[in-house]
Amino acid sequence: MTDLDHLTQSLARNLRRWRQERGFTLDALAARAGVSRGMLIQIEQARTNPSVGTVVKVGDALGVSITTLLDFDREPQVRVVPPDQAVRLWSTDAGSHSTLLAGAEAPGPLELWHWRLMPGEGSASDPHPQGTTELVHVTAGELTLTADGEDYLLPAGTSASFESHVPHGYRNDGTQPVEMTMAVAVPPPR
Repeated sequence: MTDLDHLTQSLARNLRRWRQERGFTLDALAARAGVSRGMLIQIEQARTNPSVGTVVKVGDALGVSITTLLDFDREPQVRVVPPDQAVRLWSTDAGSHSTLLAGAEAPGPLELWHWRLMPGEGSASDPHPQGTTELVHVTAGELTLTADGEDYLLPAGTSASFESHVPHGYRNDGTQPVEMTMAVAVPPPR
């Protein structure tokens, strides 16, 4: 079984588990997440590899992190994630990528990411649930952070935090690769 097959199977099992644990029908979760019922069925039957955006929307609607959706095992007090177990969720031919380094449920989903954006590339995100916060630290290059339509330039060594319940995104408008670390904290479901 390939890594992608393993992730698809884990996502199918975990989506079904968390949806049932929350008491959501397929229709109710589809409405909360803003994805089609058919897509949820395909995910639960491990017949599709959904986009990162779809997985984020479903996780947000369930109040769980991407890590939780991809990993069914209960975590011990200290969970060590070796580099070869970090999950690369998207990449481009030019070399941009995002890698989920680790995650936890404390008290809501908390995720730690590493991103690399090549010159001229970027990634836009739909608004997250109210109360979601993102922390970004740029370690190389100059990142353009867009939050609610306003751009912020973040050179290497700069950090930023913002409430990400608004449209937001990350771009590299420069000539050098951007490297950044990001933490995302989502509030627990109400």
